[in-house]
Amino acid sequence: LLAGVPTGLPRARLIELGRAITALPEGFAPDPKVVRFLEERRRSIETGEGLTWATGEALALASLLGEGTSVRLGGQDTVRGAFTQRHLEVHDRETGARHLTLAPAARAFATPEIHNTPLIEHAVLTFEYGLSLADPSRLIIWEAQFGEFLNYAQPIFDQCIACGDDRWLRSSGLVILLPHGIDGGGPDHSTGRPERLLAACAGPNLQIVNASTPANYFHALRRQMHRPFRTPLVILTPKALLRHKACVSRLDDLADGTGFRPVIDDADTGAAQRVILCTGKVYYELSAERAARGLQGRVAIVRVEQLHPLPAEEIRRALERHAAREVVWCEEEPENMGYFTHLDRRLETIAGRRVSRVGRPAAATPAVGVKHWHEAEVRRLLDEAFTGLA
Repeated sequence: LLAGVPTGLPRARLIELGRAITALPEGFAPDPKVVRFLEERRRSIETGEGLTWATGEALALASLLGEGTSVRLGGQDTVRGAFTQRHLEVHDRETGARHLTLAPAARAFATPEIHNTPLIEHAVLTFEYGLSLADPSRLIIWEAQFGEFLNYAQPIFDQCIACGDDRWLRSSGLVILLPHGIDGGGPDHSTGRPERLLAACAGPNLQIVNASTPANYFHALRRQMHRPFRTPLVILTPKALLRHKACVSRLDDLADGTGFRPVIDDADTGAAQRVILCTGKVYYELSAERAARGLQGRVAIVRVEQLHPLPAEEIRRALERHAAREVVWCEEEPENMGYFTHLDRRLETIAGRRVSRVGRPAAATPAVGVKHWHEAEVRRLLDEAFTGLA
């Protein structure tokens, strides 16, 4: 599960796919906002700059369809995207006709299925899991409306998905997308419960990914089908990053010779005084705060993109390169709902020294829903991450 898999594509092929998934049938008349959305997506692909999270996802799905792999993606409001970021199907506002944007990219016998499902998570996830067993050659993705919606399907996750290979000798390549991020939206719209996911991990039974770039998300989806085996993949997907100006990738990051990066080192920092390890969207808050304090040369921020199986060698190489006196793990989650309680001993073994934690204190609920409380928590977290360096 830690072996690299080449999943990049030639630039010309990516541009070809981009044109296919942004072209409309002749005479088709969708809403002008959708037309602008597709034009911006095509422009970003052709210029090779500013690819968004949803564009990376669309290119991953289209590329697999173009290789003959059927794709099935479902969840509530998944077709448009809960944050209007996908528009994988568009409607003619005069005739009501529908156009599936991925369809022109598909080879013969490769079927794109993009659909909305009702909020009956236990039933829906059970069905998708069963389908992944019956058809391992198809990429099957279930997206929770919000991360904690996996709670309602916890029995099927615990009794089948997390242990199916050990208990039933059945392999599944199911992908579960859990929107995740402490963004000030309150407890019911914040967390994919990473602590529960990591508690279920043992050996190669699951893959847990919290990618921070559209390119890494692209490669994680393609890697799932380019391996000669199947293991369930859970991706903690962001909400705030869907339109974050800094969360973009270049087409070169998806091109030939590239693949999923389990660890993203801080290439701009050499011998740093402190290394901050983190995962997911908190990286962008840390990066902005570091720049505001003028600490780019003194603090390295290393992103751990895969949390299980933990890429120990990649983390060790990053820490050796910086050779910092201090190593800190920073997470935005409450202490009892984050990653550190599961990773602390392993990180200290890798680092060969004490690794301290920065994050929210333990709490009974994942997040507050009051704006000024949330902002105060973020301020304290960032202050603690950079304390002693000003």
